[in-house]
Amino acid sequence: MKRSRQSKAAGTRRNRAAEDCLDVMIETPRGSRNKFKYDEQFARFRLDKVLPAGAVFPYDFGFVPGTRADDGDPIDVLLLMDAPAFVGCLVPARLVGVIEAEQVEENGDKTENDRLIALAQDAHDYADVKTIHDINPNLIKELGHFFVSYHAMRKSRFKVLGTRGPKYAWGLVEKATQNYQKP
Repeated sequence: MKRSRQSKAAGTRRNRAAEDCLDVMIETPRGSRNKFKYDEQFARFRLDKVLPAGAVFPYDFGFVPGTRADDGDPIDVLLLMDAPAFVGCLVPARLVGVIEAEQVEENGDKTENDRLIALAQDAHDYADVKTIHDINPNLIKELGHFFVSYHAMRKSRFKVLGTRGPKYAWGLVEKATQNYQKP
């Protein structure tokens, strides 16, 4: 599937000369106990929750602007890069795959809640990574464990179902872009 340089949905911009890149908006920087969330109504970031002592986000966490995932929020992205960014930073990134997951709320509601995995386009530490399968499997397992623990603190269950490569991840972005465009 050939990628256009500019998606029709505002904000889902493919950038620079790289066809396989998209912009990721950082909500929560690596190392933060504070979980921020973008509030569309006020066009601002707000503090969503505070993680307990010792728990921090292992990498920058954000979303692809101009998308709507099955859970109603923009599609989630865990962004690997050499140093943390800041809340609201727009980072050109390469999709390398997805951690497929299912989330079950306290009331029993079940939702797909996949986590796209991307690399900052200019990251030096991850320059050789082309797909999620090039990342150390222990790191992928630890990232899954972080999300399981994070959701357990929120009284929901997060179950990692597996991993898929960049082609599948792009399919999720395209679907989420179409969902965003629906009235």
